[in-house]
Amino acid sequence: MKIGLFFGSFNPIHIGHLVMANYMASYTDLDEVWIVVSPHNPLKDKNALVSVYDRLEMAKLATEQAPHLRVSDIEVHLPVPSYTIDTLTHLKERYPDKDFALIMGADNLQSFKKWKNYEQILNNYSIYVYPRPGADVSEWTVYPQIIMTQTPLMEISSTFIRKAFQKKQNIQFLVPENVLSFMESKNMYR
Repeated sequence: MKIGLFFGSFNPIHIGHLVMANYMASYTDLDEVWIVVSPHNPLKDKNALVSVYDRLEMAKLATEQAPHLRVSDIEVHLPVPSYTIDTLTHLKERYPDKDFALIMGADNLQSFKKWKNYEQILNNYSIYVYPRPGADVSEWTVYPQIIMTQTPLMEISSTFIRKAFQKKQNIQFLVPENVLSFMESKNMYR
C-alpha cells in the first residue's frame, strides 16, 4: 500500500487542503493520503497556532466522509520541533509493510534544501508536488522520484481564514461546515 503523507499545521484545515489531498488519493498512484498534523513546523511562527488537539479534531471532522483520507497524530508523540526525516523514520519502523511518499507544495520544494537530511528523504522517498503560484521548481525536475502533479490550484490560506474569522467575516464554503461549527463552539482565532 502506497501512502502519501501530507504534513502541515492545518490551522485550520480548509477546502484547499482537502481538494489537494483528495486529488492525490484519487488521481495518482497513492492508495491513501494521511494528513499529518504537525505540532510545530520549525520554519513557522509557533504563536499563531491553536492547540494541536483542536487542529487534529478539525482535521478528523473534515475527513470523516473520506475513507481514502486519514488523519495522523504521529508527530504529537515525537520530540518537538518535528523534522520530516524523523517522522518518516518512525513511520517506516512502525509500518514496515507500507510504502510512504511525501506530498508538498512547489513552494516547499523551493526551500527543500533547508530541510534536515533532505538528501536522505530524496534518496528514499517519492515526493508528489502540487503547483503553487510563482514557485519555480525547474531545478528539481531532473529527479525521477519527484512527481509533479496537476492538482487544481486553490489560493486559500489558513492565515486568510483565521483573519476573516477573527473579523467575523463569512468563511462558509472555505472550511467544511462541521469544522466551522467546531471553530465557533471553541471561539477559536478570536
